[in-house]
Amino acid sequence: MTVKKAESFLPLTHTTYFILLALFSPLHGYGIMKAVEEMSEGTVKLGPGTLYGALGKLEKQQLIEKYGNSLLDQKKNYRLTKLGKETVRLEYIRLETVTRISRKVLNSLEGVDYDEKSL
Repeated sequence: MTVKKAESFLPLTHTTYFILLALFSPLHGYGIMKAVEEMSEGTVKLGPGTLYGALGKLEKQQLIEKYGNSLLDQKKNYRLTKLGKETVRLEYIRLETVTRISRKVLNSLEGVDYDEKSL
């Protein structure tokens, strides 16, 4: 059996990153759609087709798993796997690095202080 490495999934798309962030707490499909829209401040809106296609792919990649008793619950709940959590952690570090470097370059080129508050 091949052991998957979190690094192999990077970089993540914005949509995938927000779906994985939403799943730090188990959620069903509609809950994921609402959480992603809220977390992304409305910049990422998922339709059912896009969401369930992404969930199927993420489940196949073993980044998420179905959770709970589907016989009792009509809604399928999903949650992150250990691999999914590690992938989110590494993507966060990657994005922080990109942001830090971008801020440094922009500050030196434009003479403007691009701190977090001004963005």
